[in-house]
Amino acid sequence: MTKIIVVDDSRTARTQVIHALANAGFEIVEAIDGKDGLAKIAAHNDAKLVLCDINMPNLNGLEMMDALPADKRSSMSFLMLTTEAEPRLVQRAKELGAKGWFVKPFKPELLLAAVKKLAG
Repeated sequence: MTKIIVVDDSRTARTQVIHALANAGFEIVEAIDGKDGLAKIAAHNDAKLVLCDINMPNLNGLEMMDALPADKRSSMSFLMLTTEAEPRLVQRAKELGAKGWFVKPFKPELLLAAVKKLAG
């Protein structure tokens, strides 16, 4: 079973993502902010994908990605799932290795298609 880490401080957003992905057979690990996300990424080396919000306490999504070693960022895929749509944030996420950007509210079928493409 393919493992995905969902990093979002909104319980509602995590629940929506988990519902969309768990029904498709993915194993989900939840993280409540960027700091927790770093810990979960370190603890789950077999995760194929990280779905990450931008605006979170402790560490935001971009800070979390930036704190990861480059080899770790290149060994898994990252999709951003956020209310933000600023071009400079999208560009920074791409520079850090993000493969896609979804704006909330998201269409579950489009998110699932992207996850399947990146995580298998």
